[in-house]
Amino acid sequence: MGSWRFIIVQTSVLIACVSFNPVGAARSGVPLPFKLLSLVLSVQASYAAPIIVMSQNRQQDIDGRAAENDYRINVKAELEMELLHETIDELRAREVLGLTDAVKCLTDLLLQTKKFHRVDLVEPMDKRYLLPNQSAPRTIDG
Repeated sequence: MGSWRFIIVQTSVLIACVSFNPVGAARSGVPLPFKLLSLVLSVQASYAAPIIVMSQNRQQDIDGRAAENDYRINVKAELEMELLHETIDELRAREVLGLTDAVKCLTDLLLQTKKFHRVDLVEPMDKRYLLPNQSAPRTIDG
């Protein structure tokens, strides 16, 4: 019922009935020449309506299963994304701990260097390279 072939055949049959019924009715004297055609179309409509409803119900079931499948896929993707976020958070926590340890180590080294009375690592400059009104740089201790 839902194909082009059916539509073309039905249209051809209707055109034939509409063309030949008045001619046959005029010859035989039938007062209502389209009564049989009306009956056939009514029967066809009474069968077509349930077929259309069944088709719509079947399509609705297919769409429902597809929507349920999409929902399951979305839930699975959401769980995977949550797992990825947890993994990233765990990696960041490890990185923060590593950086905290590095800062602590560097702070300890800095404190150890301050404990020693260390002279600046810059050696006094040779006086030959100084300008006439320039003095040699001083060290940290004096």
